Amino acid sequence: MNDRKTWSELRDELVTHPDAREAYEAARIRYELGREVRERREALGMTQDRLARAAGLKQPDVARLEAGSTMPTLPLLERIAAALGTRLSVAFEPLDRAS
Repeated sequence: MNDRKTWSELRDELVTHPDAREAYEAARIRYELGREVRERREALGMTQDRLARAAGLKQPDVARLEAGSTMPTLPLLERIAAALGTRLSVAFEPLDRAS
C-alpha cells in the first residue's frame, strides 16, 4: 500500500490555510528535497536503513525526510549527499512573476 500523497494533494490541503503561500512554499521545498533523496537512493539500490546508517541517522528519519514531513538543515543535507555519493548544491532561481 502506498500512502504517500502527491504534490497536488498536499497543495490542495495547504491552500485552505490562512498563511497558504508561505506554507505552500515550505511544503514544496520539503517535498522536492524528499523526492530527490528518494530517487537518488533508489537509483543506487539503497534501502532507507542503509542510507540512514551511512548518514548517521535512523531509518525513520530518512522516511520522514523522503515523505516531506520534515525540513532538513543544510548540515544534515550535506551528510545525506555524502552518503549518496553526491555533493549538495544550493541555487537561487528567479521567481516566475506570471503565476
